[in-house]
Order: sequence, then C-alpha cells, then structure tokens
Amino acid sequence: MERILVIKVGGNIIDKEEALHQFLQDLSKINTPKILIHGGGKIATQLSKQLGIESKLVNGRRITDEKTIDVVTMVYAGLINKKIVAQLQANNCNAIGICGADANSILSHKRVNNLIDYGFVGDIDEVNMDFFLSLLEKQLTPIIAPITHDKNGLLLNTNADSLAAAIAIALSKDKKVSFYYCFEKNGLMENVNNDDSIISHVKSSEIEQLKEKQIITDGMLPKIDNIKYALENGVEKVILCHAQNILSNVNENAKFGTTFTKN
Repeated sequence: MERILVIKVGGNIIDKEEALHQFLQDLSKINTPKILIHGGGKIATQLSKQLGIESKLVNGRRITDEKTIDVVTMVYAGLINKKIVAQLQANNCNAIGICGADANSILSHKRVNNLIDYGFVGDIDEVNMDFFLSLLEKQLTPIIAPITHDKNGLLLNTNADSLAAAIAIALSKDKKVSFYYCFEKNGLMENVNNDDSIISHVKSSEIEQLKEKQIITDGMLPKIDNIKYALENGVEKVILCHAQNILSNVNENAKFGTTFTKN
C-alpha cells in the first residue's frame, strides 16, 4: 500500500439520507485503501428524547452518563455503523463495521476534568495500527464508530474528529496518509455567510490568528484543533471539504476545500 486514505464524515451528512447515500456511492468508487470514521448525527439525541433521557452538551461535546452511553453505543456502533456498511456493500465496497473495543483497536481512558464531569467520555491512548493494516491488506474497508474502550470492560463515547486524527497519526508513522474531514460546508470560509469565500490553504502557524479574527469559531474549533494536532504529529496535510467533493478531491489532488499543512 503506497497510500492510505483516512476519511471522517460529519454528523450533518449522516442526518441527511440523500447526502449520505451520494457520499457512500462516491466513496465506493475510490480504489485507494481507505478507512472511514463517522460521527453520530442527531439520531442519538432523538432517541434519548424518546426514552426520556436528557441530552447535555458542553462546547459541542456530549456529557455521557450511564444511560447515555447505552444509547450512543446502540446508535453509533449499531444502527448508523451497520447502515453505512450495508450501503457500501450495496455499492460493491467490502466494508467491515467496528468500534474501538473490537480487536482492541482503539484504547482510551475515561476523561478526567476537574471543572466538568463528562461522564463516560474517552480520550484516546493507543491505536492498534497493525489491526487496521491487516484489514486493509485483505481489501476490507474499516468503518469505525466513535465508541472506544479502556480494557477494563468500560465503553467510552469518543469524539469522532479526535478519533480520526489519532488514526491518521498512527498510520502516518509507517505509511503515506491522505487525511480528509468531510462535512456539509465547502471548507473553511473567510465569511461564514458566503459559501464562495473558501480559504484554499492554511498553515498550522496561521490557525491561532484565524481564531483571533473569529474566522474559526464555535463548532469549527474542535475540528481545527484536531487538524492542527494531526499536522504537528506526523500527518503531512489535511483536507477539509464538502462530502460531495471527496471523489473529485482524491482523483484531482485536493482541488476542492481547504488544505491544511504544517508549513
């Protein structure tokens, strides 16, 4: 394998059946070995409401109590993960759905925060790179749900953007990795209200300045922080783009969206 694609698709694409269907069709046409990490969308929040479980978010991150970890495990590692796998199989892409507990693939620990108790939320310690490479060598496409484990029997809800960055970093130590964040926007916009104001290239050193200018704000902050973390830990470049452009970007060398590099 000369190159591996690590692709993360955001929850807002998962929430829209037609957009997800098109994205998975395009993904199936990519012959390069690839790993897909998916978020959870709004389904867990909707199911929690139906079950009378209150959903709590702090800075875009879910507070995960004992009832919520059951819900997100069912939704992320079950319903969403298997729907994605089934759609890829329908498009002749031989996918396998897993979460971090499977084959000890992603080990994490329960987050410790003196100010906020996030509950059953995991911060990543280790990625089992050999396991993922073995799947890719068998021409399987891993589809990874954002549920990890602590090797003591505890399942942990883990931020999908952080999970994608950790996998890209682990693989980049021995392989050439192309890392894509796919979501519902065209890239990083200079003006959030103007879809055509795409910033085509951002250096890692420019990110803090863009935060100060309020170009990077709100829900974009954790995503960009993970991009910066990946660049500082061995990933050569990260492309932030609309999910509809993944096929074109892979075939045409990141023509669309925003390309982040270390220098």
